[in-house]
Amino acid sequence: MFDLSPIDRIGPRHDLFSTGKEIDDFERRFFGKPLPTMRTDIRETDEAYVLEAELPGFQVEDIRVSIRDQVLTVSAERSELSKGSDEDSRFLHRERSVGSIRRSFDISGIRSDEIRAAFRDGILSVTLPKPTHPQHMERDITIDDSIQ
Repeated sequence: MFDLSPIDRIGPRHDLFSTGKEIDDFERRFFGKPLPTMRTDIRETDEAYVLEAELPGFQVEDIRVSIRDQVLTVSAERSELSKGSDEDSRFLHRERSVGSIRRSFDISGIRSDEIRAAFRDGILSVTLPKPTHPQHMERDITIDDSIQ
């Protein structure tokens, strides 16, 4: 069933706060700061769900949106921070980094052949069309009493 669930590193609902905090604490101790995350908003219109992901500092050619086995994956990779050739400069402090981020979402039930994406001002917007027929139907089942 479709529920546009992010596929995250968190466990069951009751572990929502404790598990994420433990992993962030480990990352902070091991790497010195938490690993970057892709913040997303998901909203609903009459015709579609719209996923908006913050990707500041990325260019459209750095971003990939793909679907495999009813899972939509948004990934972005930054391989270099500046195109300058000044080899004499040395960083005194550096917080911006190269690397990649990735986030996946369950899109079961979405019309995947009609998904569209746009990128503007650091925000990736992915439009996920709702199914044309209702996913939940209700009906009565006739009970056959002739089976013995």
